Amino acid sequence: MAEGDTLISLDYEVFGKVQGVFFRKYTQGEGARLGLVGWVRNTETGTVRGQLQGPIARVREMQEWLQNRGSPKSRIKEAQFHNEKKIQRLEYSIFQIRK
Repeated sequence: MAEGDTLISLDYEVFGKVQGVFFRKYTQGEGARLGLVGWVRNTETGTVRGQLQGPIARVREMQEWLQNRGSPKSRIKEAQFHNEKKIQRLEYSIFQIRK
């Protein structure tokens, strides 16, 4: 398997104006567009958290999107990424919004 095809998993949290601006919907759409699986949800503290899984090159694209783009009305202050690890297989079948 080439380096770009290596599967990874990582957790993320996005800070700023990311609730009430369709951030989860756009995140789900972008993740699906990139062929990633995982989930996204709002937190009680006003952030958005989730997990990404897929080929490393695509996960890197999604990280850039979470840090710099987001939904059209969002205002991202910071995106943090944790628990990055190589995985042998995907643990999810889709990219879902969790309540």
